[in-house]
Amino acid sequence: MSEITAAMVKELREKTGAGMMDCKKALAETGGDMEAAIDWLRAKGIAKADKKSGRTAAEGLIGVSSQGTKAVVVEVNSETDFVARNDAFQELVRGIAKVAVSTDGTVDAVAAATYPASGKSVSDTIKDAIATIGENMNLRRSVALSVEDGVVATYIHNAVSDGLGKLGVLVALKSTGDKEALNAIGRQVAMHIAATAPLAIRPEEVDAAVAERERNVFIEQSRASGKPDNIIEKMVDGRMRKFFEEVALLSQAFVINPDLTVAAAIKEAEKAVGAPIEVAGMARLLLGEGVEKEETDFAAEVAAAVKG
Repeated sequence: MSEITAAMVKELREKTGAGMMDCKKALAETGGDMEAAIDWLRAKGIAKADKKSGRTAAEGLIGVSSQGTKAVVVEVNSETDFVARNDAFQELVRGIAKVAVSTDGTVDAVAAATYPASGKSVSDTIKDAIATIGENMNLRRSVALSVEDGVVATYIHNAVSDGLGKLGVLVALKSTGDKEALNAIGRQVAMHIAATAPLAIRPEEVDAAVAERERNVFIEQSRASGKPDNIIEKMVDGRMRKFFEEVALLSQAFVINPDLTVAAAIKEAEKAVGAPIEVAGMARLLLGEGVEKEETDFAAEVAAAVKG
């Protein structure tokens, strides 16, 4: 049997996207035959994918896709950023986003939908990709927005490819006006949302539990001043008004023109659009948000793959 070198392992990983240890084993099993090793990896199929299903997938990509007056943003996770740069993985995420537009946008609906390129469900297509690429992956989140008349503007921050990146935003705007001008202001608002991560569109829509926690914190801080309760109540009310201004989209200072609030900027845009504009919805997905990542020693993994 020919010697399995680090260069051979590297080449096989680049060709298949599979894990390094899997590549080394495939080459060992096939006597160093590159094409046979590729086939060996593919032949492992679903069983291979299932073994990797417990590993943390906190990297990956955000994908957006739109069709008519509807758009969707999805998050597909992988274990490493290396795989996120893989052309096959990027095409998978882009394809899932396109499929998602034809569903109600929930994860279950997207996972069950048919992926045209494979003729299988999105869920099974991801399992096949796990077997080929050699890392755990999962469809973690999906959000769809639509309007009867208007646009759903999309924005990908620091896009790595068409419709793909690490942060994706949707903004649904209702309006009977000019759609091109409407999409222009929608994209600007989406960029603003990417930068500021508002908790809600309007102050009254901020989650009641979140607002209550903030109020309690402000009460405790104000009590330290030693002022009477009626004064403390006024202080807290003032701080809560400031809090809502900072976390509600329409009351925030517009990042593109801080002299205006987002609401005022949209009002000004109505002149170009030629009709009133209503913000009907928003979605912001940041890759890996809320996922606890495992710390790994990549150098040690490479050494282990080479030494066996």
